Amino acid sequence: MSPRTPEQFEEIRETTTHKIMEVALELFANEGYFQSSISKIAKKAGISKGLMYNYFESKEDLLKAIIFHGVKSLMEFFDPNHDGILSNEELIHFIKQMFKTIREHVVYYRLYFSLMVQAPVLKLFENELWAMFEPFFKTLFEYFEHEGYEDPQAEVYLFQSMLDGVGMTYVSDPENYPIDAVENKIISMYSKKS
Repeated sequence: MSPRTPEQFEEIRETTTHKIMEVALELFANEGYFQSSISKIAKKAGISKGLMYNYFESKEDLLKAIIFHGVKSLMEFFDPNHDGILSNEELIHFIKQMFKTIREHVVYYRLYFSLMVQAPVLKLFENELWAMFEPFFKTLFEYFEHEGYEDPQAEVYLFQSMLDGVGMTYVSDPENYPIDAVENKIISMYSKKS
């Protein structure tokens, strides 16, 4: 048996990191952050507790990695050409992608929204999270201002609150929430009328 190449080691590392994050996401979402120990996560991921620390320094770092990965993934759909200027087509595209992402990642968003209302846990990553969202809010404000909305700041908060509210309500009851109809309603609200 020949020794592993650096590429093989990197692939193993990525696979294990992904597995740990997947297991932790499920445990954090279903059992709670404080109830999910590193030992429990390691056991369910099929690795030793000691090895866990080769991947994440702490449970807090693991939680941050999960949350930031999800936020970054969603933000890639916002202003996709990264020119700092949002078009109506880009806004509609973002709304559609946000709905698609929430449908596909219910467990992640169940965790995300539960953390947003747990002040002690939110404090672990609040400043970093808001720094990630700052360009989003700035670009949205400029879009609504350019489009002539009476109060662009209020529109930003309405837009964000509406999407968060939809997400939170959907993940609490995905079987009964009329997500398609709600998506169409929001797209209609923000589509330019010819």
